[in-house]
Amino acid sequence: MKIKEHDCVVLTRDLPDENLKAGDVGAVVHIHKGGMAYEVEFVTLTGKTIAVATVEASNLRPVGQRDINHVRELVVA
Repeated sequence: MKIKEHDCVVLTRDLPDENLKAGDVGAVVHIHKGGMAYEVEFVTLTGKTIAVATVEASNLRPVGQRDINHVRELVVA
């Protein structure tokens, strides 16, 4: 499945520099180099942006039909 702008995506590996973990969900806000990487915005459930990160395509996947929401509390270092 091709990932497009505004699609929800799931991280498949941790991004420690951004305080993000595999399984976190974000929205694509920009596509780099034909899909080699994506600019993804990650927000809390109340809508506060916690990170906008450039993520390589290999570290993302589209949201699937069988995915469910799961909550973790953001720990700020």
